[in-house]
Amino acid sequence: MLLRFTKMHGLGNDFMVIDLVTQQAQLSPRLIRQWSDRHTGIGFDQLLVVEPPGQPDVDFRYRIFNADGSEVEQCGNGARCFARFVQDKRLTAKSEIHVETSGGLITLSVRDDGQVTVNMGAPRFTPADIPFQADQEALTYPLEVDGQLYDVAAVSMGNPHCVALVSDLQQLPLAQLGPLFENHARFPKRVNAGFMQIVDKHHARLRVFERGVGETQACGTGACAAAVAGIRAGHVVSPVTIELPGGPLQIEWAGPGQPVMMTGPAVRVYEGQIRV
Repeated sequence: MLLRFTKMHGLGNDFMVIDLVTQQAQLSPRLIRQWSDRHTGIGFDQLLVVEPPGQPDVDFRYRIFNADGSEVEQCGNGARCFARFVQDKRLTAKSEIHVETSGGLITLSVRDDGQVTVNMGAPRFTPADIPFQADQEALTYPLEVDGQLYDVAAVSMGNPHCVALVSDLQQLPLAQLGPLFENHARFPKRVNAGFMQIVDKHHARLRVFERGVGETQACGTGACAAAVAGIRAGHVVSPVTIELPGGPLQIEWAGPGQPVMMTGPAVRVYEGQIRV
C-alpha cells in the first residue's frame, strides 16, 4: 500500500504529516523510527497524524510522535503545520480550527498572511500536572545536574518543560547537558529542556533539547514555556519575541489562567508517497 505524506517545517523544526482521515495505516514505533532516519528514511523531528475527532464540536484529532517512536502530548510548531496541512488538503475550509490532542484542546487560526496563530491554552505550574517532583509550587526550583545546581522553572504546555536562564547560549554544551536534563529523575515522564538568554524586555533567545529528539531548530511549546517563565519572573513582558536557531516566534500571555498565543510560519517542503 502507498501512503501519501507531506514534508513540512516550522522554523526548521521538521515533520512528516499524514492524513488518516482519508487514508488508513497501522503505525508502530519501529516504523516511525525507520521513517525518521535522515539517512535511510524521510527524516524528521516529529510525525504528525491527522485523525477524525473523538469529541463533538472538534474538527480533528492531532497526534504527535517523536523521532524515537514515542507519542507525546503537544507540539506547537507542528500545530501550525497541522493547520496549513488540513487547509491545503481541503480537509476543512475553516480558518479557525479546533483540535483535540492528548494534552488538551487547542485552537488554530490561519491568518491571511500565511502565518498561523495557535491558542495553546493556559500553562500549568502545579508540580503534579507537569509532572515534576516537588513539595510545593514555586517560580523556580534548584535542580542538580551532573553535580551542578541549576535554577529552573517547571511548566506544562500540555507537555513538560523546564527552563533555565543562561548568560551565553553559544557556549552552552547542550549536546552533553540536554540528555541529563531530559532524563532527570525529578521529571517522571522526562522533560523538554529549554535554555534562555534574555536580550531585552520583549526579546529572548532560546535553545531547546526535546524529549526523544535532541536539539531542534525550533520548539513551539518550548518557546511558550520560556516566555511564560520569563514573564512570571519579571525578566520579560508580553508580547515576547522568542528567537530560536530556526527563527523567531511571537508569544503573548496575559498572566495566570490565561491562554498562551503563539504566532509563526508553517511551510510545505514537498509531497511524497511511501510504501507501507
